Amino acid sequence: MFKNRLTTSILSAFFVALLSQVTWAQNGKISNPDLNYIDPTIGNVAPLLNTNRPVVHLPNQMVRMFPKRQDHLDMQITDFPMLSQNIITPQMVFAIKPFAGALADTGWYRRLTYDHDFEIVHPWYYSVRLTDDNILTEFTPGARTGIYRFTFPAGVKKHLLLSHYYANGKYDFQNGNAVVGTEFVNDAIHEQKGMAYLYGVFTGKPQTGKKDSEKDWGRYTVTGTQEKPKKVAGERAFASYAESDGPVVEFRYGISFISPEQAKKNLEQELNGVSFDQLKDKAQATWAKTIGKIKVEGGTEAQKRSFYTSLYRCYARMIDMTEGGKYYSGYDKKVHEDKRPFYNEDYTWGSYLALHPLRSILDPAGHADMLESYVRMYKESGWMPEYPKPYGDRPGMFGFKSSVMFLDAYRKGIRTFDVKTAFEGMLKNAEKATMLPFRNGPKGDLEDFYVKKGYYPALRPGEKETDAFASQKPGQKRSAVAITLGDCYDSWALSELAKELGNEQVYATYAPRAQNYRNLWSDKYNMFIPKDAQGNWIDIDPKFDGGHNGFDYYNENNGWSYMWNAQQDLKGLRDLMGGPEKMEQNLDQLFREGMEKSKPVFWEMWPNQTGMIGQFSMGNQVTFFIPYLFNYTNSPWKTQKYTRLILDTWFQDNIFGVPGDEDGGSMSSFVVFSSMGFYPTTPGIPRYSITSPFFTKVSVALPNGKTFTISAPKSSRTNKYIQSATLNGKPLNSLSFTHDELMQGGTLVLDMGEKTDKKWEMQN
Repeated sequence: MFKNRLTTSILSAFFVALLSQVTWAQNGKISNPDLNYIDPTIGNVAPLLNTNRPVVHLPNQMVRMFPKRQDHLDMQITDFPMLSQNIITPQMVFAIKPFAGALADTGWYRRLTYDHDFEIVHPWYYSVRLTDDNILTEFTPGARTGIYRFTFPAGVKKHLLLSHYYANGKYDFQNGNAVVGTEFVNDAIHEQKGMAYLYGVFTGKPQTGKKDSEKDWGRYTVTGTQEKPKKVAGERAFASYAESDGPVVEFRYGISFISPEQAKKNLEQELNGVSFDQLKDKAQATWAKTIGKIKVEGGTEAQKRSFYTSLYRCYARMIDMTEGGKYYSGYDKKVHEDKRPFYNEDYTWGSYLALHPLRSILDPAGHADMLESYVRMYKESGWMPEYPKPYGDRPGMFGFKSSVMFLDAYRKGIRTFDVKTAFEGMLKNAEKATMLPFRNGPKGDLEDFYVKKGYYPALRPGEKETDAFASQKPGQKRSAVAITLGDCYDSWALSELAKELGNEQVYATYAPRAQNYRNLWSDKYNMFIPKDAQGNWIDIDPKFDGGHNGFDYYNENNGWSYMWNAQQDLKGLRDLMGGPEKMEQNLDQLFREGMEKSKPVFWEMWPNQTGMIGQFSMGNQVTFFIPYLFNYTNSPWKTQKYTRLILDTWFQDNIFGVPGDEDGGSMSSFVVFSSMGFYPTTPGIPRYSITSPFFTKVSVALPNGKTFTISAPKSSRTNKYIQSATLNGKPLNSLSFTHDELMQGGTLVLDMGEKTDKKWEMQN
């Protein structure tokens, strides 16, 4: 009899909680209807490499949460973090998980089963039903805080279990229901080492305690063919409640990179007197305001879901690390006071293309704060960072794309950052830093060779590395062609900003380097091909040669992708290829060229080169601007054709709806721009290329109070080609417009149809 009553009670609690959960999601409480189109589970399963994460957070704020699991198809959750420092290859700190029944070590060690149909993910709210224990787990974020709420079945012992993701973590209890935590982050993969702090409060009067040694079931060591859980030494803690205590318990916490005391201040500032539902409603209102900057009409429901989900993903980076007018700098390992926000966590190699240009439209003041943060990092470390992270600059890809970011902002009138010091940092990187990928440090003999000869020297197949610095990191090679092409763009950006600032000496030195791409153009191959140190061509197959990921000559993509990497001089590249007709033929062939080998063989070598259409890869940042190059030929309708095809094919509104490594907004910003119907082909040149919009109307609310509108009333699946265009009533002869024209507001009207015979002036 008692067992039946208990079962009935558990089931009743389950259905009541489930009903309230579903009702909340469907009863119209979402303040902006466009928020309904955001689905953080889109793209949660990647083609090969890094997956998108269902991140719950406030726009560009420090606390970002998603459950620890491999991807959407991992049917168990390891635990729930308090914060993820990196959303691509996760760097999580401080874990919590619920457990019902008699307290046992298995509560910490086991993974949690769940059902996707009982999981709700919004940018401002997360909930999941843990099926084995019938526990409803909910989360809502603040800027530097968060609240977890757990609803247990009635009449059971309830436990909240804390653990760490890194070794030697500490927990200490205060005042009965408060806990102080320290996480010693030591991530060798990202070269991140530092400390994070937690101050949290449990509701009620739980029994608390600690245990030594813990396990993280999300990491494995391989011994022969056996996979075993990896132990993480350190303290684990618990807060336990009796059967007679209420079924709902909360954990409210603050996070800090400064100190435990600051973590407590963060909690008090954001959460004192604030309930779970109030924090959730506030977070939702913040997202409604943010997403509301762009309003779209027309298009399909799927296109709106893809668009608004991509827009949401554009706010995962950078993050504001300011805490009460102070911030911790991983660049000089000190705490600084500054009233201006300090932003961190970025990958310039991907974000310079479209993410930062998008922010220059939607939030130029915030963009200036981010650029000033780069300047501070330079002053604190002596180098301009390229992959800034909480504990310092992570060695990343090749090139100095921060230079392009600074030039692009300056030319768009965003100048409320220390331009002089930014230029100083750009110049130091160019003059004194290594160009080698995945390494930070001073230049060496290879850079001196490049300056003298105008190209980065490559090794022949099988030739042993001779440069001491280049040989320090096994598996990472010279990427000689990619580095040469990348420096041309970076040197152009440096020289152009020098010209803007009146520094003729730097301009005269670096402007010629922007043309170095010509030194590796091979008429025989009709591509950029490596040369050895003697100036001789290295005979390779540009589709397959260069070792894993092509690191010998290219980088993450093959020669077909890199044949377009002269963004700073597209007219020059067009002339180098033999004119607009030849450029168009090369672009046509790019989208038609086959793999020649089986997919497993191809992707074993090129795991980043995914999202393929012919040899065009949408899955990696190298290629994002390529579809827009048809605007530089006599057939701009092909840009309209391929941007539509790319979006329809590779960005569908399901868990597979991402073609490759999204990189925290890099790829999503391409989707946002292209869906609206324009794109910044060359950041640093404040001009946008026009393509076919998904929607009949797009309205962009500008920070100056004006609105820029794209009107394409006839737009449809077949009416996707632009027949004529006007900007504020004036006919356009070329499919482009300037950033200044956009920021002045007004209307771009596109007459859409099925014909492809319209003649336009080529872009230059």
